[in-house]
Amino acid sequence: MLLFIEQILNGLQLGVFLFLVSAGLTLIFGIMGVINLAHGSLYMIGAYTCATVSMASGSYWLGFLAAGLAAALAGALMEVILMRRLYRRDHLDQVLVTFGLILFVNEAVTMIWGRTPLFMDLPQSLSGSVEIVPGAPYPVYRLGVILAGLAGAVGLWFLISKTRIGMLIRAGSTNREMVSALGVDIDRLYTLLFAAGAVLAGLAGAFAGPLVSVQVGMGESILILAFVVVVIGGIGSVRGALVGAILVGLVDTLGRAFLRDFLGLFLPPAEAAGMGAALSSMGIYIVMALVLVIRPKGLFPVAAGR
Repeated sequence: MLLFIEQILNGLQLGVFLFLVSAGLTLIFGIMGVINLAHGSLYMIGAYTCATVSMASGSYWLGFLAAGLAAALAGALMEVILMRRLYRRDHLDQVLVTFGLILFVNEAVTMIWGRTPLFMDLPQSLSGSVEIVPGAPYPVYRLGVILAGLAGAVGLWFLISKTRIGMLIRAGSTNREMVSALGVDIDRLYTLLFAAGAVLAGLAGAFAGPLVSVQVGMGESILILAFVVVVIGGIGSVRGALVGAILVGLVDTLGRAFLRDFLGLFLPPAEAAGMGAALSSMGIYIVMALVLVIRPKGLFPVAAGR
């Protein structure tokens, strides 16, 4: 039971990572109509920036802020230089251009930091553990990531649903020309939206830095999972991104932790180990397929931003 509780929390933590990445991705896709394969590169930029600044200054939190700023700047430049030319192009052009951008960013990161992975220490203030239930200590840092991600989800929902900027974003997703005719600088609004999505990805990279190795190409693996979350939750839905991310995180974590032992109740150990590893890797894709069969447009096929 204690192991199960720990793995549930690990699944929530993975889900929070995925939400921070996929929320920006689903908003950009749902509102701007752009498939941005380079969104994972912003996650990588945030991780590298956080690692570099925190190691140079000795402060993780300074690195955390720098990661958000660096990702926002990279996202704004990406939108101004490339994305504005892709809004009215078909999705194949968007895929080709943003795939090329992945290669460009990976080579640029290699030139600046090299291919040797970077490793970060946990921030001193969050380096301990706390007992959620008696006999089940859990790292404070991982709990902090879960709480920060949930707070970010609430903040993003409030921004999109309850503020004037959110109203303009939702209106722009419905009729860009009409919003522009009313005097709104739609290009600036889209740049701010793209930068906001980039900030979420960059902060996710900063959160991941102390838990994984920071290395070239780390954005591609998280991007695949983020697209699975977007498909499950529904394109353009923040609520769907949160639910889908937590579902993916729990299925992936619990499958890797318990599926082999469960199959061992019925199969020989060698077969249980092989089948358990295969099925746990396939688990999130099986869930995605089931969701698409039941609800072809995702769990929350609603207007963008809801």
